[in-house]
Amino acid sequence: MSIWFGEPSLEWANSRGEHAMIRTLGIEMTELTEDSLKGRMPVDHRTRQPAGVLHGGASVALAETLASWGASFTVDPAQFYCVGMEINANHVRPVTEGWVYGEARPITRGRTTQVWDIRITDEQGRLVCVSRCTMAVLATPSQY
Repeated sequence: MSIWFGEPSLEWANSRGEHAMIRTLGIEMTELTEDSLKGRMPVDHRTRQPAGVLHGGASVALAETLASWGASFTVDPAQFYCVGMEINANHVRPVTEGWVYGEARPITRGRTTQVWDIRITDEQGRLVCVSRCTMAVLATPSQY
């Protein structure tokens, strides 16, 4: 059974980042499964640190992007929106080029908070980063 509210559009979500950090970093959402959201990010001049490996902050940006959109896709947008409250990450493998792939799955989806597990892997499927993100579920302000 799907966890998504309605029929979320990856095309719409990707277009919302046109003038935001996620576009600058090359982050894109690529797939919705029954219980996860997948995305990818290039490892290039935009996402590497001066030492030439994937910047940990870029991995965290990918993780929070997937958790944020994932949480947002599970609630009725007419009533709620979701924002990040806390995120942590463990960087376990360096990557110097190519792409990294993230997959976000909810650990819990409560009425006011959600917790998401995000795994980022390299092109060979090896774990690069593991992250956990807590999302706040807030009431959408009424329209006047």
